[in-house]
Amino acid sequence: MIKLTLLNIIIETKTNGEKMKLIKPVIGISGSILVNKGDSFVGYKRVYANQDYVNSVLRAGGIPLILPFTEDVAAAAEMVRLIDGLILSGGHDVDPSLYGEEPLLKLGETFPQRDVFDEALYKKAIALRKPVLGVCRGLQLINVMNGGSLYQDLSYANFIKIKHDQDDGPCRLTHTITIEDDSFIKTAGTPYRVNSFHHQCIKKIAEGFTVAAKSLDGVVEAIQKITADVFVVAVQWHPEMLSATNANARNIFEEFIKAVSKMK
Repeated sequence: MIKLTLLNIIIETKTNGEKMKLIKPVIGISGSILVNKGDSFVGYKRVYANQDYVNSVLRAGGIPLILPFTEDVAAAAEMVRLIDGLILSGGHDVDPSLYGEEPLLKLGETFPQRDVFDEALYKKAIALRKPVLGVCRGLQLINVMNGGSLYQDLSYANFIKIKHDQDDGPCRLTHTITIEDDSFIKTAGTPYRVNSFHHQCIKKIAEGFTVAAKSLDGVVEAIQKITADVFVVAVQWHPEMLSATNANARNIFEEFIKAVSKMK
């Protein structure tokens, strides 16, 4: 007999009156809006999250639950009660007003309403002691929400030597990163190479966070804040696009699921 709940998945098998339960953590994935640009449904809005996030959570032993975008902040916060851990997914540039800057010429498209939505998810997750994993935009938003800032475009940072906004496919490893000794990232191979699809990066790191990984030209590629009550980690690349074939990428999600299970 299979019972499904919003908080966990319990698989029960009855043999001679005995029951065996398998409980997996539920991982919320922040959703966004996709606006239809063709056919008779031009302008029609769809809530979505990329399939790779779903598959990566499943591979790591979790149950994925897409959290639909809404402008109802109270509803967004209540969604977090249904999950055990939160993934802040990629997407638009973060509104620079959130870190006290005017929009510069090379700023990309922003989605301020989603900034508010993701912030509501994040703050509730922290209040409820639920682990958070940020990916790409997720890293940038976590940094900003905690008092950090961003370079609105890589060209505004004079130390950039590597092409970080790659034109290759999602599974292509394009540049090397170095992992800090106390990083949450557990390496399964050397050197550690990643895909890369970002045109912004961290300028000032948020107070209380530490650098977990850097690119060879000094771009912050991962941050973390890990205490007895807080587990927040984030990466600038897209491990969800790699996890099907890359052990290093799978380890990101496996370590996150371990932390979620520990703090449940």
